[in-house]
Amino acid sequence: MDSERANIIIGQSLDGIGRGELAGYLAHAYCHAGNCTFTYNRKEFTMATGDCMITRRGDLVSDMRPSGDFRVEVVYVTPEFIQLSVPQSNYGAKGGVRLFEDPIMHLTPEQQSLCVLDIESIKRRLALKGHLFHRDAMINAVQCMIIDFYDFHAQIFQEEEKITSQYALIMDDFIALLERGDFRQNREIGYYADKLCITTKYLSEVSKKVSGFPANYWIVRYTTLDILRQLRDKRKSLKELSDYYGFPSPSYFNRYVQKYIGAAPGELRE
Repeated sequence: MDSERANIIIGQSLDGIGRGELAGYLAHAYCHAGNCTFTYNRKEFTMATGDCMITRRGDLVSDMRPSGDFRVEVVYVTPEFIQLSVPQSNYGAKGGVRLFEDPIMHLTPEQQSLCVLDIESIKRRLALKGHLFHRDAMINAVQCMIIDFYDFHAQIFQEEEKITSQYALIMDDFIALLERGDFRQNREIGYYADKLCITTKYLSEVSKKVSGFPANYWIVRYTTLDILRQLRDKRKSLKELSDYYGFPSPSYFNRYVQKYIGAAPGELRE
């Protein structure tokens, strides 16, 4: 398999999202028929005919329940190739954090046709053999899809307020620190502000402006979701999990979970 065919994989089900060899891939999906209900980010969603979906955190998807006539196409792309294909637009920062809360977009008939066209273009380009500029062609095809998905999302939310390139860069870097797992040992806003060479007040201002939520919301969100996943593995004791997240003792860990999740760790395992 050449590098582009390893970077971009076409699937006909949602089963690969967050699993196996596709665990680290970003998924761009379009529903041709039927529907599929699933849990994402601890909330239930339904993807139906004419909907598209983007998941950058496949590990948050679970409990998929497709209808018998569910038909979907998924473009799986590695984060590295996405970086090469991202257009010169600041919208990605705002769109990305919104998609963390709701990955589904309900498309108009015109948008549905455009989405299908984008996927077909990627499939045709991917199948080409002997093209001397295949990598550039694939970057272009994926970029077209991303631009259209940006437009779908912006049209749905009718974004009027523009964000500056500086705000977009700060928010992207902040989320990147959370994505790599820094929250497991660092849950103070000051840590992230120091890493980004800005003040805590400015980081909170940027986060609220871009995402609609303060910076602490995202720190807590990433932490609690990760804790819930770790609690599923009953081989790990609560003491081990307390150490894993840098708490001074299991009692501190217990209080944190109780405060932000609403139940004690032991209760969540029952």
